Amino acid sequence: MISMENLRNRRQIVDRKAVIAGLDGIATEHAPDSAGFRAEALQYLKTILAHGRTVVEQRFKEDGDGSVAMRGFTFLTDQVIRCIFDFTVGRIYRLTNPTSGERLSVIAVGGYGRGELAPYSDVDLLFLFPYKQTPWGEQVVEFMLYMLWDLGLKVGHATRSIDDCIRLAKADITIRTSILEMRYITGNRPLERQLRSRFMKEIVEGSGLDFVEAKLAERDERHARLGDSRYLVEPNIKEGKGGLRDLHTLFWIAKYLYRADEVSELVARGVLTAAERRRFLKAEDFLKTVRCQLHLIVDRAEERLTFDVQPELARRLGYKDHAGTLGVERFMKHYYLVAKDVGDLTRIFCAAFEAEQQGRGRFRMPRFRFTKVPVEGLTVDGKRVDMAEKVSLKADPVLMIRLFHFAQSRDLDIHPNALRIIRRNLKLIDNSVRENPEANRMFLEMLTSKKDPETTLRRLSEAGVLGRFVPDFGRVVAQTQHDMYHVYTVDEHTIRAIGVLARIESGVLGEDHPLSNDIIHKVLSRRVLYVAVLLHDIAKGRGGDHSVIGAEVAETLCPRLGLTAAETETVAWLVRYHLVFSHFAFKRDIADPKTVENFVNIVQSPERLRLLLVLTVADIRAVGPKVWNGWKGQLLRELYYVAESVLSGGHAIKGREARIRASKEAFREAMSDWTAEELDRYIARHYDPYWLSLETQAHVRHAHIIRRADRERAPLTLENRSDSFRSITEITLYTADHPGLFARIAGAIAIAGANIVGAKIFTTADGLALDSFLIQNDEGGAFDHPGQLARLSAAIEQTLNGTRRPRQELADRRNSALPSRTRVFTVEPVVLIDNNASLAHTVIEVNGRDRLGLLAELTLAFFDLSLSISSAHIETFGERAVDVFYVKDLFGLKITNQGKLKLIEKRLLTALTGTVEKKKKASPKPAAGKETQAAE
Repeated sequence: MISMENLRNRRQIVDRKAVIAGLDGIATEHAPDSAGFRAEALQYLKTILAHGRTVVEQRFKEDGDGSVAMRGFTFLTDQVIRCIFDFTVGRIYRLTNPTSGERLSVIAVGGYGRGELAPYSDVDLLFLFPYKQTPWGEQVVEFMLYMLWDLGLKVGHATRSIDDCIRLAKADITIRTSILEMRYITGNRPLERQLRSRFMKEIVEGSGLDFVEAKLAERDERHARLGDSRYLVEPNIKEGKGGLRDLHTLFWIAKYLYRADEVSELVARGVLTAAERRRFLKAEDFLKTVRCQLHLIVDRAEERLTFDVQPELARRLGYKDHAGTLGVERFMKHYYLVAKDVGDLTRIFCAAFEAEQQGRGRFRMPRFRFTKVPVEGLTVDGKRVDMAEKVSLKADPVLMIRLFHFAQSRDLDIHPNALRIIRRNLKLIDNSVRENPEANRMFLEMLTSKKDPETTLRRLSEAGVLGRFVPDFGRVVAQTQHDMYHVYTVDEHTIRAIGVLARIESGVLGEDHPLSNDIIHKVLSRRVLYVAVLLHDIAKGRGGDHSVIGAEVAETLCPRLGLTAAETETVAWLVRYHLVFSHFAFKRDIADPKTVENFVNIVQSPERLRLLLVLTVADIRAVGPKVWNGWKGQLLRELYYVAESVLSGGHAIKGREARIRASKEAFREAMSDWTAEELDRYIARHYDPYWLSLETQAHVRHAHIIRRADRERAPLTLENRSDSFRSITEITLYTADHPGLFARIAGAIAIAGANIVGAKIFTTADGLALDSFLIQNDEGGAFDHPGQLARLSAAIEQTLNGTRRPRQELADRRNSALPSRTRVFTVEPVVLIDNNASLAHTVIEVNGRDRLGLLAELTLAFFDLSLSISSAHIETFGERAVDVFYVKDLFGLKITNQGKLKLIEKRLLTALTGTVEKKKKASPKPAAGKETQAAE
């Protein structure tokens, strides 16, 4: 049971006698049941509560001890409740001759019952009566609750008799848990003792196994609901895996089974060692401290460590920036290591409980006997492998690797006792073990096994073995990246990527990744692929290019693991270029032959192409649950097929004129129902880039759209088609061309709630615009709901006819929106201009903080600069926007003038930062009226 005795100078927080005297003084001036008394008493108690909170918070600021702070807030609340109760029953509803039923006990339950009251936690109370509620009891409870609510406390309450508590505890595990950790505050003490006695006798005794099973099932459901990982980058410190609630679960089980009120009692029972007790208390103190700081920072009850509070938390807890590592990243790494300790303690605790129950013959699972196995030093207990008694790891430290290897080969779990022994002997995994050929052979077999390598790697990592055996991996354990794109820590992302790779190979993800599922069986070395995935991010957090540094790590590590020189070279190449496939697929125009040429020059072989594609898919898929979508898959497949054709001796990069002729001929064949004259006339309406940039299927679809629009003389034609597999909706627009059209359409699409991820812009010889926009919803799926599409069509039409001004609407939305939690991130704006990436275009890449309407601002900047956009490739990585544009000048040429290039960079940087300058003087452009509309 918690004690307030170690709180220093408790009267400085609140002096109960003085408070009672103050209330008595108010009562002498007002009738106790008058409105005047209540108002003055309430104001007085608010002052007392505010003073006490200030004292506790100031002490917390000085000593940074969350456990002490929670006891301080608990003590303050206890005393206020006692004062209100004493005055209520002593002055307002005083009984001169109470009956046996007019007794009341006020009991703290929940976190308040444990004495863990964070600054803005709920105050959970049980008003306990001996029998049914009485009129006197109703009045007392009502008065107290209204006083507490008016004081600003968030009070949750239950009013029950002892019989009610026992009856409900039998049926509801949550109520049973709340009574388990009840704590007397004030009122009739024998009532509380009677409930406690009956609860232990009628509920707890003989039901330990049921309670444990229920609490562990409750924990598993909670973990699944909150992401089932302790390595989320925005973890829930209370409910998440490895958080405070997991420690509470251990506390409840210990209290229920062993009647333990303190963790130290579990050491005497042999459940935990003294070292494990210290880990428990250290983890608990850390999590309590972080939770208190979190509440005070956001000024409310909040349990998620969101990006916007992490830097301030790190600052308050004393984590400073070091070379190559931010203080916030160091703080979060500490958090993940603590969460890992909580998981370790949970397994150890549950194993001790299981062993005790088996010893009593009460455990429901069959009682297995230890059996010998073909590996000396190991035994099997049911479905778990354990260390044999009196085994000497000092004599054979490789046994730690052998245990996991054997468990994987036999589909066995690891016994917590073995994990405990391994953790105590991790230092034995030194260079002699790392260089041991057998240890490296077994590790490589585990990594490349078809028996769930993800689970085995996670077990190795959580036991600390993986980080010791591969020290470079140990450096990224709990390594976080302070951005909104990466959902997991580096080590968790890597292990998940191995799992994705294994599921692709097994065919489980064949429907999502048909190409990868096919070509993974054609790679010449599975070992190369699995090792490359393991090492692709191993050098993150070192302050340099992690791809380059990672390749150097691979060159050293691969020979140690037993890979050949050729395999080592390939792994190092894959690590060095593991971002290349996504770079070209997502940021470059695949229809541009120069894109394919540059990509092929890097890849150089069909085998590397296959390996790189599968690695890229596994990498992206493992970033987070919402990062992968069908559109990305389609872009990767398109680049793969054209690159494969070239690498296999095809002619994807044949002459421009030949490609144009072939495209037109394919169109003629597909449009066999048109006359030769109609085909000649239609083909002449399009410039050469149109025939180079699209496939025949798109040419045919556009031809039908244009013919129908021309016949109907429609001023604006909008067509949409959605592809759920590609997670994309294509909007085709056909209308009269005019300057700034792209900027206005981009603005209209933004106010309709869609995100542009790609665009192709064409102008016909007779001055009409034929533009295709690829859009998605906020979840990365097709923008295909009928209501969404109707709003989009209306927004585009109203923008083009001048009745809506997207730029102003977007500005108003930004100004009225609540501050984004992404504001804590620093995204340095960058403009990169490349005249070598395309034969006919200047390629401009802009990087900056994403915001509502950014694309509209950027395309308006291109309009102001008199540049025409031929295609756009839009990508967002959390808070970072990466947009690539293929542009030409007014004469249809690349931009080569250095002065013009500097002007482009300056103007785009201005747009990226959101500080668009007022135009001093409009440059001469045609259709001035339309330009004004475009600027709006």
